[in-house]
Amino acid sequence: MRVIPEKLAAHLAGGATSLCRCWRLSRRDGVVMGFTDHDRDINFDGVSFRAGTGLDAAAIYQTTGLSVDNSQAVGALSDFGLDDVDIRAGRYDRAEVLAWLVNWRDVSQRLLQFRGSIGEIRRNGGVFEAELRGLSEALNQPEGRAYHKNCSAVLGDSACKFDVLQPGYFTDAAVLQVAGRGKLVFAGLVDFAEGWFEKGLVRVLGGVGAGLSSVIQADRFLGGERLVDLWQELPVDLAVGDMVRLEAGCDKRVETCRLKFHNFRNYRGFPQIPGADWAMSYPTKSGVNNGGKLL
Repeated sequence: MRVIPEKLAAHLAGGATSLCRCWRLSRRDGVVMGFTDHDRDINFDGVSFRAGTGLDAAAIYQTTGLSVDNSQAVGALSDFGLDDVDIRAGRYDRAEVLAWLVNWRDVSQRLLQFRGSIGEIRRNGGVFEAELRGLSEALNQPEGRAYHKNCSAVLGDSACKFDVLQPGYFTDAAVLQVAGRGKLVFAGLVDFAEGWFEKGLVRVLGGVGAGLSSVIQADRFLGGERLVDLWQELPVDLAVGDMVRLEAGCDKRVETCRLKFHNFRNYRGFPQIPGADWAMSYPTKSGVNNGGKLL
């Protein structure tokens, strides 16, 4: 049950009010931004909530139980608000959002109306529309273990436990040539076998794309250079000389885990599990039919 602070409740009961909305947006890279629909900047909790950003929000839809609370933020893209390049780069994905109803005459009189994160963002020209999702959104995520031959862990996560930043499994390199947002060329890197980085990650360390990453589709030598193709194009154009980090890739096979990463004790797959052919099999006169193991 939401309790309205006593002073704010008295202000609301007074008839004439001086209310506005304030939003605090905290990105995963540590950037914190404040917005308000008031005509002057407002400050509290160490955050400056800026006016004139063109940001507006629809009414917050809230329910009891475990239904997902949601709202919507609409605004103009500008240097004073959310930047189109940052949106395309995914820097606002799953950013935390807090929304207050505030008495702008006395900011101590405020009510936290919404806490959640940014969901889908749609852009159209110079305008953006962001979906705001409540805390119960996390309950919509699928849970449980998948049982199949290949490993279900992500290289380097808590299940895999492999340190991808140990020598021999990553390298920092400067981009030698940009052949489009999905193709990067590097000098040599002859210490790593061809294909070593396939299904690994490229992480941008500097330049306009700092903090971005993409999965590597192909990694091969081309003359005396190294060509890296990405599964998904980066949302910004890298420049020659930008530093990136290439991390070794894992194809989830048991042989790769054992021979390339020496991490078989943490393998999360089931290489001996019967496949679909076994489920559709039937007795025959030929072969071994003694009920023993198949492999």
